[in-house]
Amino acid sequence: MPTTWNARLRIGVLALALALAGCTPSGDDTDAAAASPPTADGGAPSAEIDSAQWPEVDWPLAADPDLENRIDALLATMTVEEKVGQIIQGDIDSITPEDVRKYRLGSILAGGGSDPGGRYDAPPQDWLDLADAFWEASMDTSGGGKAIPIIWGIDAMHGQSNIVGATLFPHNIGLGATRNPELLHEIARITAIETRTTGMEWTFAPTVAVPQDDRWGRAYEGYSEDPELVASYAGVFVEGLQGKPGTPEFLDDHHVMSSVKHYLGDGGTSDGKDQGDTVVSQAQLRDIHAAGYVPAIAAGAQAVMASFNSFHGEKMHGHGPLLTDVLKERMNFGGFIVGDWNGHGQVRGCTNVDCAQTFNAGLDMAMAPDTWKGMYESTLAHVQAGTIPMERLDDAVRRILRVKFRANLFEKPKPSERALGGRFELLGAPEHREVARRAVRESLVLLKNQGGILPLSPKSSVLVAGDGADDLSKQAGGWTLTWQGTDTRREDFPNADSIWDGLKAQVEAAGGRAELAVEGDYARKPDVAIVVFGEEPYAEFQGDLPDLMFQGGNSGDLELIRKLKADGIPVVAVFLSGRPLWLNREINAADAFVAAWLPGSEGGGVADVLLRGADDSVQHDFKGKLSYSWPRRADQFANNHGQEDYDPLFAFGFGLTYADDGDLAPLSEEPGVDPEAARSNAWFERGVATTGLTLRLVGADDSATDVVHPAARTADGSLDMTAVNTEIQEGARAFAWSGDGTVQLRANTPLDLERETNGDVFVVATVRVDALPADGEATLLAGCGPDCVGTLPIGDALAKLPQGEWTRLGVQLKCLRAAGADTARLDMPFALRTGAGARIALSRVAPGTDFDHKVDCATQ
Repeated sequence: MPTTWNARLRIGVLALALALAGCTPSGDDTDAAAASPPTADGGAPSAEIDSAQWPEVDWPLAADPDLENRIDALLATMTVEEKVGQIIQGDIDSITPEDVRKYRLGSILAGGGSDPGGRYDAPPQDWLDLADAFWEASMDTSGGGKAIPIIWGIDAMHGQSNIVGATLFPHNIGLGATRNPELLHEIARITAIETRTTGMEWTFAPTVAVPQDDRWGRAYEGYSEDPELVASYAGVFVEGLQGKPGTPEFLDDHHVMSSVKHYLGDGGTSDGKDQGDTVVSQAQLRDIHAAGYVPAIAAGAQAVMASFNSFHGEKMHGHGPLLTDVLKERMNFGGFIVGDWNGHGQVRGCTNVDCAQTFNAGLDMAMAPDTWKGMYESTLAHVQAGTIPMERLDDAVRRILRVKFRANLFEKPKPSERALGGRFELLGAPEHREVARRAVRESLVLLKNQGGILPLSPKSSVLVAGDGADDLSKQAGGWTLTWQGTDTRREDFPNADSIWDGLKAQVEAAGGRAELAVEGDYARKPDVAIVVFGEEPYAEFQGDLPDLMFQGGNSGDLELIRKLKADGIPVVAVFLSGRPLWLNREINAADAFVAAWLPGSEGGGVADVLLRGADDSVQHDFKGKLSYSWPRRADQFANNHGQEDYDPLFAFGFGLTYADDGDLAPLSEEPGVDPEAARSNAWFERGVATTGLTLRLVGADDSATDVVHPAARTADGSLDMTAVNTEIQEGARAFAWSGDGTVQLRANTPLDLERETNGDVFVVATVRVDALPADGEATLLAGCGPDCVGTLPIGDALAKLPQGEWTRLGVQLKCLRAAGADTARLDMPFALRTGAGARIALSRVAPGTDFDHKVDCATQ
């Protein structure tokens, strides 16, 4: 950004934030910003933090002596063990009510893959029963412990999206396009109500990241690339969740605690990598990435979640100047800071089960989902040894207790007996769905309307095609029932309409004809086709991309549009995505193009805007405006408005209405990147096959199962796969053999690795051997069909690896070629075959030269 932009940005953001917050920046703040220009201006980004250059915020909750006296009295009676318990949070997948009763933990969470009984589709009653059980354990004093109510946090990120039947709102990127803070307040209020029905008091929302690189897999969690827009939403969303401070509704039974996240700089990491390093100036960190925190704190946010990312190499979970000096002291944040999923374990010198540094830096509650017991024990030892000062422990506990007292939890009965407990009719209630439908209507952005083809007459013959037309998982995206938003079925969405459902209902009601044909193979030639397509669901790092090239679905989206056009059928394209992507070819091919983002449960909102009313009038015009700039090329992933070289295809704020001329000249179809290039160097990473490859399980009976979900099993039951955590959630897959079976990676297009084979390149597998079969036999395979399979016995090599520990095992490509694989055309670059009793986990497979152990091909 040029200096003039930095100054304009700072003035605009701070003016807005200060107006919302009633806060005061330091007197020389503007000059300080000019003295610390962004990197784009040639100013050197610095890791130095001067808290005096950050805005002060008016915390809206006045000091309450009676409340403090209650906290003092309780603290005076608590043992060190009880205090440590309050600052540890465990996940329901790894902790039981009995554990809470014994260790007196202060909080639990349900992560994206954690559900009652391990069932992603567990009924609401099961969630509420579990909430009661944990609450009762925390209040049980039969063992001598203090009755301190537990708080349950959950990712209710676009509605109470963990629960079958809940209202699903558009993801934040779509809400950013609405430009409607009042609507955001209502969405937050409804989310709080539906969350309370199942017993939780706390949601990990809102995300106030300001994504600067659209390759980031969490881009859709951010409202916008623009800090002013994010700031305009942050405070009203917090107020919608929690209620207004100073009123009786604040944190009552119809509201939930908020966690503003992820503090700080999560949207500014280098190369758009999730959990990466944010290397910017202090001014950029403050004016761009912290913009949402000022109004959120002014609205009384009760928690802030620390981020996975680093700032100049220092992990945020251990960054004292930003956690304590800036957030707590300068910005007067009066709630508590919670960690993210084992984020403390990434701090230098820490592990997932031991990190005094994170508490000393200012973290108040460690999210230790599956490591809570080890974290509890090590933290207790650190306090007893003085490594964590008692004053710091008391401060953390005081902050947590203060929030619990503010919410009157000590006076509340168990969750099922509170005002909304068990009122499951509120999940997906008609009035809630209507607000979600309105949000869909207002989030749609019209990019092209050649010849004014839209709006369509509902009295015509309409073909609805594309793999997103009747796919509610794709329509809702990640963080929906499961972490990645996958492994769900149509019946998991009882209170939802797909885009096809909405179109069909209105067309047929008007006397028209609607036909669904995903592949475009219509029974009768239609007057118009609506093709719905887009990204497959993803969450967090699983969605990171190397560029913005849209790869298309298995159905061949571009080919589908072109096929229909060749048949003389006008085409309206509706694109589902968590970010703007390069789609010039698809935009050229279609007559109209609509960015629908990830609309959630109310597909009818799309029909409301695309179709005329039965009386031929416009039902609803397009209102959505881009909150992210749309790329001109696939390599234009960090081109944000206000930058000196700003040159998008569609600028920030663009969005046609029906009154506008929607004609668009043909766009360049040169993407700026090699469209045939591999999306990742790795073949299998963080537990999933990368783009262009498929993970396949082959059983003893030779039946093959292509893996599309975090858990799978061969038809004959000889090979079972489950997701396991590494340093990240579900970062690996564990395989258990009860008979002969093979884990395969299959390439959709054969890989040419001849050049790498001629060098000193290995296939490197990050592996954990938990058990080998009784005969110790295991085989590594690679090949290009039945006539060119190379096999290497690796049982001895696996037996030498440290059991139960992650390590990298390498085998030279030369060895595989010598064993019979044609490395110039591999369609199976990696496979592992073994037998009953083996238990082996994999987190990554890729060509490379860096490994811990290698297979000695000469002796195998």
